[in-house]
Amino acid sequence: MARDFEDHCWQDIVSPEILEVYRDYRREVYVGARPALLAIDLYSLVYRGGARPPHEITRDNPSTCGVYAHNAIEPTKKLFAAARAAGLPVFYTTGSSGAGKVRATKRQRGDAPPRDDDNDIYEAFTPQDGDVVIQKERASGFYGTPLIAYLTQLGIDSLIVCGESTSGCVRASVVDGYSNGYHMTVVEECVFDRSELSHKINLFDLHHKYADVMVLDEVLTHLSAVSGNMSAA
Repeated sequence: MARDFEDHCWQDIVSPEILEVYRDYRREVYVGARPALLAIDLYSLVYRGGARPPHEITRDNPSTCGVYAHNAIEPTKKLFAAARAAGLPVFYTTGSSGAGKVRATKRQRGDAPPRDDDNDIYEAFTPQDGDVVIQKERASGFYGTPLIAYLTQLGIDSLIVCGESTSGCVRASVVDGYSNGYHMTVVEECVFDRSELSHKINLFDLHHKYADVMVLDEVLTHLSAVSGNMSAA
């Protein structure tokens, strides 16, 4: 049975009245015909301090997403495994190592000194041969980067998105992807933020306007059905 369009994590904060306002956005959701996996900012910084509530550890780890980042590790590992088995190209974005004044957001750096490995992809998602790692200065993985050129060369028409933060770099990348004509699928359990409120309301908004938010099992079922076909195409 098909999942209801609104059967997602935002049900506890979105009222029936708001759902009525957004009724015209209801539609069938899907994964595009020639997708790639786009992993947004799965770098070491967001996992610092361990699986604790962010407000308890943010003073020493201002970029952490704490327990929300750690809760997404296992689902995201499953997504990576399925994407690789299906032969999907894998793209990562990460922050630039430059020390300039151009930054992704207006968040202040805090007192914690930067480390050389801050922007390294977290060990659970180490890039493999053939993967592409895109460094970016702004929130969107598209802005000022060669991402579109790579996607065009490979004939990619859609992106499956995971990573962080839902309200920041994920949102910016999804909106830019949609604006550039790509079908965007966001995997609910594989994106995260520093607060549940920001996470849920931004997923709700992206789902209705710019992307298909799908749960992990739906995406895994799709990738299992096409496993091997993408690499052979």
